[in-house]
Amino acid sequence: MLNSLLFGVYFPLLIFVELAIAVWQNGGSLSWDISILLAIHQIAQTRLDSFAAMLTELGTSWGVVPVTAIIALILLLLRQWLQSLYLLTTVLGGYAISVTVKTLLHRARPSLWELSYPLPSDYAFPSGHAMSSMTLVVALIVLSWGSRWSASISIFGTIFAVAIGWTRMYLGVHFPSDVLGGWMLAIAWGIGVSLLLGMNFSQKNLDTTNKI
Repeated sequence: MLNSLLFGVYFPLLIFVELAIAVWQNGGSLSWDISILLAIHQIAQTRLDSFAAMLTELGTSWGVVPVTAIIALILLLLRQWLQSLYLLTTVLGGYAISVTVKTLLHRARPSLWELSYPLPSDYAFPSGHAMSSMTLVVALIVLSWGSRWSASISIFGTIFAVAIGWTRMYLGVHFPSDVLGGWMLAIAWGIGVSLLLGMNFSQKNLDTTNKI
């Protein structure tokens, strides 16, 4: 539990707080934000624009929401009450936290080139897509811990979260610090909730003896 608290909650939360303070003090971009965004923009092309625009939607309505709903329903049918509570609390709570922090810090979105994707009207920090996708991934890793699916979910989940974060930067609607902040807050929140609910990484978190 100490390792989970230290590496899963404290360090990610520390990084997020440092980023949030920097965003609050600077208002706009951080010193490394612009250079990274411009480097990513160097590979821009029409087909990649379309792919990124489609992929980025998996970070919210097309991906995170339906996957969360389906898994929560399965857990309820399996009478995995605690696990279902954890999943819904983590994902829905993560969304609420993201909206709250955006409103408090009111960071404007980048405006470095003519966008091929509609610029969202809400604030930038942290990235809601990055946080939502990472929150779901963390929750699934916690739920699958100790099972035969754990390694696969960890690998493909990480690829998914990183891909969503990349689309937000490629499309020019988020600074890299927005994405990193969303990831760090998601990890701290997801692991923190699991510890509060008594779920840990020294045992299986799913009771596979229950059947529908």
